[in-house]
Amino acid sequence: MEPCFVGNLTFTFRMLTYRFTKFLIAGLVCVISSIGDAFAQDPQFTQFYANPLYLNPAFAGTANCPRAILNYRNQWPGIPGTYITTNASYDQHIDAISGGIGLMVMNDKAGEGTLNTTRVSGIYSYQQAISRNFSIKVGFEATYFQRSLDWDNLTFGDMIDERKGFIYQTQDVPRGGNVSNVDFSAGFLGYSEKFYFGFAAHHLTQPDESVINDNSPLPMKFTGHAGYTINIKEKKYSQNNKSSLSPGILYQRQASFQQLLLGLYVKKGPLVGGVWYRNKDSFIALLGLQTGSIKVGYSYDVTVSRLTTATGGSHELSLALQLDCKPKKRRFRAISCPAF
Repeated sequence: MEPCFVGNLTFTFRMLTYRFTKFLIAGLVCVISSIGDAFAQDPQFTQFYANPLYLNPAFAGTANCPRAILNYRNQWPGIPGTYITTNASYDQHIDAISGGIGLMVMNDKAGEGTLNTTRVSGIYSYQQAISRNFSIKVGFEATYFQRSLDWDNLTFGDMIDERKGFIYQTQDVPRGGNVSNVDFSAGFLGYSEKFYFGFAAHHLTQPDESVINDNSPLPMKFTGHAGYTINIKEKKYSQNNKSSLSPGILYQRQASFQQLLLGLYVKKGPLVGGVWYRNKDSFIALLGLQTGSIKVGYSYDVTVSRLTTATGGSHELSLALQLDCKPKKRRFRAISCPAF
């Protein structure tokens, strides 16, 4: 007997006034946990460049000096059993290895912890100057992940009474519940002082991530991104009062899921504002502040699809610490891309 998350829709609609949210939570868990014919999708962060290692492993070391970043995302807080994703990363450039190194730890909780995923990644990127104005970076990522499913939080079809709702004990026997595996990804960056473009391929080996003792390969995810920085000249131009516009584009595809985003960042001194438009589904509005070595950002996904704003949208916070380091004798070209 399979968990009753998405099935029995006709019966569910007859019980809209009784524990509707529990049906909805269970449906969302079903999509993520790859039960049946469903396929999982990676958690999404909308402050793409405030979480660069997650976007593309080739970003490791692009800031030259040591960099530590913490990201937090709360998706659909208006619905019980929300998705909460946290990500922490560290990276820096090392001359001795002609590139950068990075470490990233991510945790994703769905359905109030019903489905829990933890990933630990090590990253190496190699940099090569092609000319005085153009450089490339190639990044490689190795990941170990664990995924667990809490069967005590699941609901099944044989637990339902037509009038009273979920009152029975299920006859379904718990199976599996935990899985661990290794994963590999790679990425590429090309950039100059004005423009940048990149491509990343995640889950190259499509590791099995099923939590019910069934084969469920994690589909490969392909990401393409590019942007351009336009500096705005001002009469009182100084290092602390720079202004710029940065249009960008990002495309992602994982199995049958795909999204195209078009965005624009506006920078004025330490303040950064931006907006992204995604697939006729939502707008992403963000605001960032960068003072000295500290960078803080907040973004909100404004839903415009049939899902409406009842979900509470999605809230995302980022905090970055850019550490100082001794000047390098050899020239290092840092990538000029948006901070959020």
